[in-house]
Amino acid sequence: MDVRTRLGRNVRRLREEKGWSQEAFAHEADIHRTYVSDIERGARNPTILIVQKLAVPLGVTAGELLG
Repeated sequence: MDVRTRLGRNVRRLREEKGWSQEAFAHEADIHRTYVSDIERGARNPTILIVQKLAVPLGVTAGELLG
């Protein structure tokens, strides 16, 4: 599986486990909602800094999101 697809699936799963909408999660991660949507669909190539911004509110490491 492509790393972008794996990242997107992990972000979506963890976000949904927390009961957050994409908009609520984007606010927590301090990124735009459409960027979250693109990541979850595997349509973006986020930098490691963005992966870290995604990981923090989800309570996981960047490595866990990518794994």
